[in-house]
Amino acid sequence: MATQPQPQLPLFYRNLVPLNTEMHQGFGVKPHADVNWTRGTHAIPVTVDEFALVQRQYPIVFTTDSPGVPLALVGLKEGENLFVTPEGQWRERCYIPAYVRRHPFMLARLSPEADVLSLVFDDTHGLVTADAENKLFDGTEPSETTRNILKFCEEFEAAIARTRSFMEELGKLGLLMDGQASIQNPDMAEPAQFSGFRMVDEKKLQNIRGDQARKMVQNGMMGLIYAHLFSLAQMRELYAEMQAAGTA
Repeated sequence: MATQPQPQLPLFYRNLVPLNTEMHQGFGVKPHADVNWTRGTHAIPVTVDEFALVQRQYPIVFTTDSPGVPLALVGLKEGENLFVTPEGQWRERCYIPAYVRRHPFMLARLSPEADVLSLVFDDTHGLVTADAENKLFDGTEPSETTRNILKFCEEFEAAIARTRSFMEELGKLGLLMDGQASIQNPDMAEPAQFSGFRMVDEKKLQNIRGDQARKMVQNGMMGLIYAHLFSLAQMRELYAEMQAAGTA
């Protein structure tokens, strides 16, 4: 259910173009209002920096590869995002993952040998155009809009690095297990079963050595683990949403 998408390009990105003054002089970026392009996914990558906000509305699970990637479940059925309205907007008062807000931009190496990451964007969504008002360049210099985009992408990359360290530490401690959720449907004799993801094993967590537990409290890892565990209760809410939508 929560395998990380593995296309040639990252999830939601169809073609990446480096942003530069020669090709994109006079170009701007349109407001990020329509999120219809997220409608066909049920799991969106998130970073540890977001756990406190994500856990309030979405289950946080981990992919089955190693070291794994945290995912916010926005649906329990493959290809169904329950948080996109019929009008193509993200539901009001619901947290929008940074991965979605970063689009259509991201940082990437322009070649395998490149030492630095460059700002690139997906040119297939029509968000970066010559007629957009928020211009990306002031003459040959990046505009304030571009500087803010670059800062956001740099902060996101730093959060990715912290997330990878968190996942690697979970693996070293042996705290991850194959996950399964059972949700009882009053209209069915058997509960609905969901699997295909990993989660923290609470029994192993309870039996962890005292020195390891103290270290995890001090470095903030324990709080992240419990945000993940508390978030799993949101699966029941998602299933209720599916029932209301008639897709359960």
